[in-house]
Order: sequence, then structure tokens, then C-alpha cells
Amino acid sequence: MPHSPALDRFLAGMEYPATRDDLLREAARDALGPDDRALLEALPDQSYSAAWHIRYRLARHALADAFAPPQPVRA
Repeated sequence: MPHSPALDRFLAGMEYPATRDDLLREAARDALGPDDRALLEALPDQSYSAAWHIRYRLARHALADAFAPPQPVRA
């Protein structure tokens, strides 16, 4: 799932370093959309040194999802 311009603005306005919990707390305070908050919730629980670090993690996650083998359909 690609991230939105609102998430880009949010990340640009954050103070770093920031943990995932810091990001989630500020996202709730800033009323960031639920899809963008879900992306932040999926981040590994660690400290992030800059917005590019978070964008990198989001891009890696999106690529992994895009190239994952399809799941078999169970009847």
C-alpha cells in the first residue's frame, strides 16, 4: 500500500529520533488517516533516526508484499 502525501508531511514534521510508539502517538494527535496509521503500526519496533529511514522501511515492506508468491486459495 503506498503512503499518502499526508504521511509524507507528517514524517517531515516529526522530531527525530523517534520510536514507533512516538510515531503512533503523534499520528493520533495529528489525526493522521487510519490507512497511514496502519502503515506506521506495521513498522518494526525500533528507533528511527530520520524520515528517510521510515520511508525506506515502508518501501521495503511494500516491495516484499508486491513480490510475495500468491497464497493458494483454499476451498
